[in-house]
Amino acid sequence: MKNVIIALFAVVAFAGAAYAGDVIEMKKGVKFNHKAHATAVGDCTKCHATAAGGKIEGFGKDWAHKTCKGCHTDMKKGPTSCKECHK
Repeated sequence: MKNVIIALFAVVAFAGAAYAGDVIEMKKGVKFNHKAHATAVGDCTKCHATAAGGKIEGFGKDWAHKTCKGCHTDMKKGPTSCKECHK
């Protein structure tokens, strides 16, 4: 019984990553590899309100420029200029 509970917990905990779309196409030619970010960041709450994921409250140009570009700048990894995201 203990093994079943542990297995169910693991399935629920990792279900978001398993169902995360590989690449999400957004406005202005921006393509976002969600699966790669989920793997690299590992903490869904860096972007989402909860670890379960879902729609990002307030997501838009200003949010993306502040949050995404800010994270890329802090990590010294990923695009930070306009043409790197907007192809």
